Amino acid sequence: MAKTAPGTGPLGEITCVEGQTFCISGISGQIRPGGDEGLYIIDTRVLDTLVLHIDGQEPRVLLGRRVGSATARFTAYTMPADERRADPCLFVDRRRVVSGSVSDEIVLANHDMEARTLTVELEAGTDFAYIFDVKHGRTPPPVAGELVDGGLAFTHPEGVMTAYVRPSVPADEYDVGSRRLRWRVTVPARGSWALTVAVGLCEQDRTLWPTRTWTSTEPQADVGDLPWRPPEVRCSDRRFSELIEQSAYDLASLRVTDPDAPDDAFLAAGSPWFLTLFGRDSLWAALMTLPLSVGLSGQTLRVLARRQGTRRDPETEEAPGKILHEVRHGGFAGRGDLPPLYFGSLDATPLFVTLLSEAWRWGLSAEQVEPLLPAVERALAWMRDDADPDGDGFLEYIRSGPRGLANQGWKDSEDGVQFADGRLAEPPIALCEVQGYAYDAALRGAELLAAFDRSGAGEWEEWAAGMAKRFRSAFWVDHPDGAYPAVALDGRKQLVDSVTSNMGHLLATGILDEEECGLVARRLSAPDMDSGWGLRTLSSASPRFNPLSYHGGSVWPHDTAIAVAGLAATGHAGVAAKLMQGLTAAGPFFNNRLPELLGGEQRAPGGFPLPYPAACRPQAWAAGAALLMLRTALGIHPHVPEGRLLLRPMSPPPYDQLRVEGLPLAGGRLTMSLDRAGGPIVEESPPGLEVDLVSPRDPPPASGDPPRLPPR
Repeated sequence: MAKTAPGTGPLGEITCVEGQTFCISGISGQIRPGGDEGLYIIDTRVLDTLVLHIDGQEPRVLLGRRVGSATARFTAYTMPADERRADPCLFVDRRRVVSGSVSDEIVLANHDMEARTLTVELEAGTDFAYIFDVKHGRTPPPVAGELVDGGLAFTHPEGVMTAYVRPSVPADEYDVGSRRLRWRVTVPARGSWALTVAVGLCEQDRTLWPTRTWTSTEPQADVGDLPWRPPEVRCSDRRFSELIEQSAYDLASLRVTDPDAPDDAFLAAGSPWFLTLFGRDSLWAALMTLPLSVGLSGQTLRVLARRQGTRRDPETEEAPGKILHEVRHGGFAGRGDLPPLYFGSLDATPLFVTLLSEAWRWGLSAEQVEPLLPAVERALAWMRDDADPDGDGFLEYIRSGPRGLANQGWKDSEDGVQFADGRLAEPPIALCEVQGYAYDAALRGAELLAAFDRSGAGEWEEWAAGMAKRFRSAFWVDHPDGAYPAVALDGRKQLVDSVTSNMGHLLATGILDEEECGLVARRLSAPDMDSGWGLRTLSSASPRFNPLSYHGGSVWPHDTAIAVAGLAATGHAGVAAKLMQGLTAAGPFFNNRLPELLGGEQRAPGGFPLPYPAACRPQAWAAGAALLMLRTALGIHPHVPEGRLLLRPMSPPPYDQLRVEGLPLAGGRLTMSLDRAGGPIVEESPPGLEVDLVSPRDPPPASGDPPRLPPR
């Protein structure tokens, strides 16, 4: 498999995304029917065809690449009119901007000494496919268009929306059969001709949603356009610096405002399939993005608190205090795989508590934290009561609705939870990592309640202690090569004994003791788990292992980064560094836009990571993984309410040199560097925070007192 062209996706796709609008095309810039290419707005494909022809032929591709999260540029040429000439003279420059709708600026540049008279045609069309129609290969019939004001209008058969293709130069004619706009153009010698085509949903007066025009050819948007200012990262491994930079822009492109409260935003899970609010994904992404923006965490928490469960509904799996799994909007939301508002997630609720705690430690103001505490109390109560219907003290799930998910942890595919012999686990299922999340959430919740003079702190500390005791006695698998935590308990309370990456999520929660952390670190570092590109979701020794299985052998960047954070926190920085370096090495093969998941085949000299065919790119927690690895390497653990900043860098550091400048924290900036030869140096720290710097040369912390990190 060859390395992809710069700026392209792993399969030659180029995705431009801003909020809930995105456009997918090939490296030619052409959008063709029959696959997943198109312009999408709020989960509906409003354009599935946009193909340029010149004199009846498609231009020949030279290069196509993204030049920003929402912009791309495509360069092509046409063959000379004189067959005796070999050098191309007519170049086609196509510049795309996504912003509410899509705008293509097409420039024909004639480098010949003679004028060229050409027929320019633009074929356009739509099928108004819902995102899940596209995902499952269900292709609706094409929609007929009509010529309107020199452009094309396509109205959905049910009349619910109209898409408009609006050219800056009205077309000379329209061919109904081929759905082509046509211009007869003379491009002067050494001159050019330009056409801008805007496409999107329109109002009655054909006004399109707002679209930016192309203003720059810089590799990224101006920093001033971002909702945060990325810190400057310099690393002896340049790939890591580039990964951080791209991640900051990709996260910004996935930022979506709450339609019920436009001042609050969250990170949509990923493009194309999950460009919406997900409880688990949006919480994790906000937590990982804390080094860029504490405010995003507060906004995400408010968005989810507004939609926190209030009643019991078997079809949607809503329950009082429960945090939702997924929301879908638009006129076709009922055609999705799940109910439009769906609560089938076991882990989102404890993660809600975790994010509020961690955001508070990073400096979220008391004025923002306190109004969310009732939601925290309801979430904790759900963990103890509704999530434990049989009263055994563990959180578990079983699908109650006809359209619900069979598995309701982050590995939510049908075969996401399996035994070592390949059998699938039967519900109700209690996942190992969710017990760790709940333990950590109970302690964090207790800390918040005590800090804000609310009752119940002691009760939740006692509950957490009981969870740790129960987990230690029930979840461990004895094995000749060393014990390890089972991925789950099944409906008969049997140990689901497959070796998975889930155990890596336990490390930073504090539920494991020092010896247990060592056993987990040893198991994760084994060759059947470490692919060389990151951590496999399932051991390669499993009978169901497949390097391109969604949850059965692939590598998920967020999963690897969470394990890296836990390993470093519990004194296993060597294992953490190896996993971190492997994931960093995968970045350039995806133009540093880490995908949702990648292949879990073993890395070999001269090899390449396999792309997963339907992976989201960009994807929020994949982009956030780079930021989590950065704060892990630097060992940043603030507690702003107490005026403290603990810095415990990885020992040994993952790179020879690493420097971060201007990381926003507590109203100030943090600038520090790591050097394997000279140790850590803090050059600038936020005013008002007492810095406790622990040298990498010092012994690792005892597992009983690890620095508290974001779990999972």
